[in-house]
Amino acid sequence: MLDVTDHAAVIAFCDERSIGLVVIGPEAPLVAGLADDLRAAGIAAFGPSKAAAQLEGSKGFTKDLCERAGIPTAGYVRTASLADALVALARFKPPYVLKADGLAAGKGVIIAETRAEAEAALAAMFADAGAEVVVEEFMEGEEVSLFALTDGATIVPFGTAQDHKRVGESDTGPNTGGMGAYSPAPVLTPELRGEAITRILAPTVRTLADEGMPYSGVLYAGLMLTSEGPKLVEYNARFGDPECQVLMMRFEGDLGEYLLACAQNRLASLEPPRFSPETALTVVMAANGYPGIPEKGGAIDGIETAEAGGARVFHAGTALADGQLVANGGRVLNVTAIGDTLGEAQSKAYAAVDAIRFPTGFCRRDIGWREVERACGA
Repeated sequence: MLDVTDHAAVIAFCDERSIGLVVIGPEAPLVAGLADDLRAAGIAAFGPSKAAAQLEGSKGFTKDLCERAGIPTAGYVRTASLADALVALARFKPPYVLKADGLAAGKGVIIAETRAEAEAALAAMFADAGAEVVVEEFMEGEEVSLFALTDGATIVPFGTAQDHKRVGESDTGPNTGGMGAYSPAPVLTPELRGEAITRILAPTVRTLADEGMPYSGVLYAGLMLTSEGPKLVEYNARFGDPECQVLMMRFEGDLGEYLLACAQNRLASLEPPRFSPETALTVVMAANGYPGIPEKGGAIDGIETAEAGGARVFHAGTALADGQLVANGGRVLNVTAIGDTLGEAQSKAYAAVDAIRFPTGFCRRDIGWREVERACGA
């Protein structure tokens, strides 16, 4: 198996097989500079440089960039000690938003309802030597995801989605890497999307280019729709999971063409990407214990039956053990369906979920609940 942390081995593998484009999906290789080393070896790579990937690799880096570029976001204090973090709490009202500075697989954010909870969480976060934490004000509003492709100059919108980060229904419990998503996200209207591109994405790309670290790849902006307009929650330097599943179910075209154009700095030469007007919805089936220590090894059956009804089942944390499909991670399956409406996509997805036998797993039963409530209230 190829070790992606061994950049020389990756380059040799590409040379031996005459690979013309490497698409770097996970965030860790991006932050480690794999894209830089591939480009230095003359191999086209889709994904930002190590310097630009700090947008995801460091919450503090992104907050500081927002301050320099005048990008709307939550007020914050970047701290490298528990003592400073405790002082920073006094600047904000509860609930308190606490973010680990580095990569945390989507689980590095804690929302503490009280000062006591915040102090305990900070003590745990600073238990690791060298830890850095961003203390933020809590933003009121609805969170939504906006995607764009960029080659460092041109920005091309690439769809919207709405994730469900909390482990429990009605968005309760701890944060996860995502328990389900749907696309498009109607709450991000064309007007709000335009405002977000103008006030958030465009100055981000421009500032990074001006500072000598042009961003090339997918720019995934987590936005909060506040009473003052869209504000940036955070950036991801990759498509994201489970948002990628619903985006790709709707995308109509040659994805490779767009990714290669990004890598070759010619995105402006392509026509805007096309997406189906239908809604795609995905439900994450996770192993019991997630987002803590997941129960591995549980048998999974019924995938073929689920897909026979038109759903697509994406494997995220599975393995084969003596011919039996088993759980091998926290988030195990993404059960995805498409329909003319969100309600239809939701019904199809949960019908497929119910066809899968996974007794040591669980899922949320309310993916898409906000949009369903809006439709019922219309």
